[in-house]
Amino acid sequence: MAKKDGGDIGPALAGLVAGIAAQYAMRKALNFTWARVTGEEPPTDVDSPDISLGRALSWAVMAGVSTEVARVLAVRATRAKLLGAGPEELDV
Repeated sequence: MAKKDGGDIGPALAGLVAGIAAQYAMRKALNFTWARVTGEEPPTDVDSPDISLGRALSWAVMAGVSTEVARVLAVRATRAKLLGAGPEELDV
């Protein structure tokens, strides 16, 4: 997270907190959206044989991709804001 040359730990910690918050918010939004679209609660145990393979894979892909995208965007925006660098200047 922090630069190896003794960079400031503050932006790294702020990025971590922003990433966790973004993942939490995205997961809540996904749970709500899944319930509204399908009329069922999202699967909690995708390994269960009671859940169809298609439903389990759909949830896993949707949840995995969207929460990771939200985390990456939140971390990059936070670090750019704190470091005063644009996205093209942040070679992480």
